[in-house]
Amino acid sequence: MRAEMDRPLYNSRIINTFIALLRKRYPYINISDLLNYAGMERYQVEDEGHWFSQSQVDRFYEQLVNVTGNTNIAREAGRFAASAESIGAMKQYVLSHVAPATAYEMLGKASINFTRSSTCTARRLRSETVELTFTPVEGVRERPYQCENRIGHIDAVSLVFKHRLPRIEHPECMFRDNGQVCRYIVSWQRSPSAFWHKVRNAFAVGIALVGLIACQEVSSYTLGVFLAAGLLGVLLISLYASHLQVREFSSAIVNLRDSNDKLIEQINTNYNNALFINEIGQALSKQMEIDGILSNVIRKFEQRLDFDRGMIWLVSTDRTRLNFCTGFGYSEDLIEILNNSSFRVRSDSRGIFIISLRERKPFLINNIDEIKDELSPRSLEFARQMKTKSFICCPIIYEDDALGIIAVDNLQTKRLLLQSDISLIMGVAQEIAISLHNAALIQSKLEQFRSILHTLAASIDARAPLTAGHSERVTEYAVGISEEMGMPKDFCEMIRVAALLHDYGKIGVCDSILKKNGKLEPEERQEIEKHAEKTRIILEQIRFEGLYRQVPEIAGCHHEKYDGSGYPKGLRGMEIPLGARILAVADVFEAITSKRHYRDPMPLGQALEILNHERGIHFDSDVVDAFLRYLQRKEMVPRP
Repeated sequence: MRAEMDRPLYNSRIINTFIALLRKRYPYINISDLLNYAGMERYQVEDEGHWFSQSQVDRFYEQLVNVTGNTNIAREAGRFAASAESIGAMKQYVLSHVAPATAYEMLGKASINFTRSSTCTARRLRSETVELTFTPVEGVRERPYQCENRIGHIDAVSLVFKHRLPRIEHPECMFRDNGQVCRYIVSWQRSPSAFWHKVRNAFAVGIALVGLIACQEVSSYTLGVFLAAGLLGVLLISLYASHLQVREFSSAIVNLRDSNDKLIEQINTNYNNALFINEIGQALSKQMEIDGILSNVIRKFEQRLDFDRGMIWLVSTDRTRLNFCTGFGYSEDLIEILNNSSFRVRSDSRGIFIISLRERKPFLINNIDEIKDELSPRSLEFARQMKTKSFICCPIIYEDDALGIIAVDNLQTKRLLLQSDISLIMGVAQEIAISLHNAALIQSKLEQFRSILHTLAASIDARAPLTAGHSERVTEYAVGISEEMGMPKDFCEMIRVAALLHDYGKIGVCDSILKKNGKLEPEERQEIEKHAEKTRIILEQIRFEGLYRQVPEIAGCHHEKYDGSGYPKGLRGMEIPLGARILAVADVFEAITSKRHYRDPMPLGQALEILNHERGIHFDSDVVDAFLRYLQRKEMVPRP
């Protein structure tokens, strides 16, 4: 039973009509207190897409009767839908029809847009009489005041057309005599134009009959004058009836245009929101890093949504603070404040961001002054620094894990924030949460992958302590060269892997050769040169994917030379993979500037001379130039 009472059954436009009536006739009533008692929010009432439950509207009506003392207010509110002060959708809907009969007949189809508690069928009995039957939906228990409110709306249909109140018979009611439905028989007077058209027809028939009778009794001249006067009277009545009909049609057309304009506006909003959701999905699918996800999302918020400002905050890794990450619409001064701001995640915090995070629910505040007494002094001061008036904050939740919050607000547009805004942002927040979670998993896997790579590289260093750190330094140089050459980030990451593992084949070289002091014999040189091919063979056993599939080939070719004199394949020029040409420069420079078993490190100037001398012979000139720019950027060599 509780679940049935909490079902969304009644559109907010119904409550909005009550609110409009209160403003007009009961201005002393505190509407905010009334809504709070009913468990409703002002922004929900203003949102035409929001629906309230039976329990909410029951509490609303109960308190409404208490504060007004008017037990007939339900019917009064229904009639108020026809008033000049009402901006309700029902009034626009009714006036989009030409006559009450059509409006009443279409009421059954339109009722689903206002209530889901019952279904309505309409049947025309006579030209000015229809029968309306409201059948309750299974599991829903309406209240008698809702029957009264329906009768008020039936009254309003005739009132909208400037007619007198209709005659309403209520032969069956679900609230008395064991009735199963609410059935109403509605009859009304003709419209003014229809009345005068009827008068015209009767007058014309009367003139014709009198003329036939008098044609034998009066002269032709007298008869002619009589008929001419009668035709003039028919014409004047017809003109007046047509004038009234045109006014009725014009009123319907104007209101239909207003309804269409509002519909087009809603269609445009829905279309823009659909584009926003689609673009958010595409943006998130292309990003695997948290910074990229956040920057793309906030850019789409700024481009597509009708908010002046927005920001995203994330919980720190130790779960103790909420930190600002990115935003839009803020001045440079405010951005500086935000970058230096964070909130402690505590169970006793009264800050609205932390409450939203802690309770896993969104908040919409259209006037921050209404909650200033509930905020902590720091939160209130922060809001004043940001010049916040109204805002929405929504938590970013993955399963039950609170990752952060999204907040938006309006300063310039003064647009009232609505429940539909919350729904849209919460939907996006869920997508962001999934992407952030996936990005964190990928980052964790990447860190795990890198730790494995460093462990593998360290296993070579463990065999030859004198060359410990060689692979890490080669990696640093190789990535620096790639960046100077403007290579994509993915390529730089691939080079990082290849550089760390470029000497892994040395694990198959015996210590007597690997650690030998002095010059190697030809046979020993041949044995140690095999490490490049062994590196390729070993790394091919690893299931690299995507761009990383180049790693075995690049690592295995780092001893190839530009003139074709290198090993193991004797590749020449552009036959050598670019990554291998980059590793060649990084590997040689690191080797000749570090201490080895058989020599001391070479001075920097001499090492640079070797690099320049070997351009086009051992090395690719473009790679050497990029490496020199890298050394200058790192201030390892002076700029020219």
